[in-house]
Amino acid sequence: MELTKYGHACVRLEKNGKILVIDPGAFTEDPVLDGADAVLITHEHFDHVDPGKLKAAPPDLEIWTCGAVAAELSDVPAKVQVVRHGDGFETAGFGVKVFGEWHAKNHPDVPIVQNVGFLVDDEVFYPGDALTVPEAEVPTLLVPTNAPWLKMMETIDYLRTVRPARAYSTHDGLLNDLGLGLVDNWLKMEADKQGADIRRLGVGESVTLG
Repeated sequence: MELTKYGHACVRLEKNGKILVIDPGAFTEDPVLDGADAVLITHEHFDHVDPGKLKAAPPDLEIWTCGAVAAELSDVPAKVQVVRHGDGFETAGFGVKVFGEWHAKNHPDVPIVQNVGFLVDDEVFYPGDALTVPEAEVPTLLVPTNAPWLKMMETIDYLRTVRPARAYSTHDGLLNDLGLGLVDNWLKMEADKQGADIRRLGVGESVTLG
């Protein structure tokens, strides 16, 4: 399986000619959905889901997401299916398990929204905007590294709790070069400490998993 980093909080997974896209939001440039067979969406925030992109997608595209997002996609021609914590399903040849229910706490005046994380093929876990620890082994973790709801200390604690063999930065599109350099330094320190492949992928960079 090949994982490719797209802008901010989006990745594409490719396996056996099939393509699965996770969280193609407004900060992710096209052609992220070109050739996509299925899309997973963790939650309703615009940096994770862009209805305009999905309206232009073919009707045979499968979209899997929480109930709140599904309600916002009622006029999208693709097939939208609701999933919850504890669910499991197959789409485009990928096996997916769902973990988590809620977005991390953010601004005190901003309501906490639904947020589901996805474990794909028992290999890649994408938590969305949360630090969900799934009840499963996580070989590859997509770890949030910058957000209004997140401190770097929490990112490091999350890495030390999950203990993945590999972890790649996500949710880093709001950082300038100085901030990205700081993320790189912190992740390298943790990679050296854990003896794991923990780093930031550049936009368009790919890794082969499994």
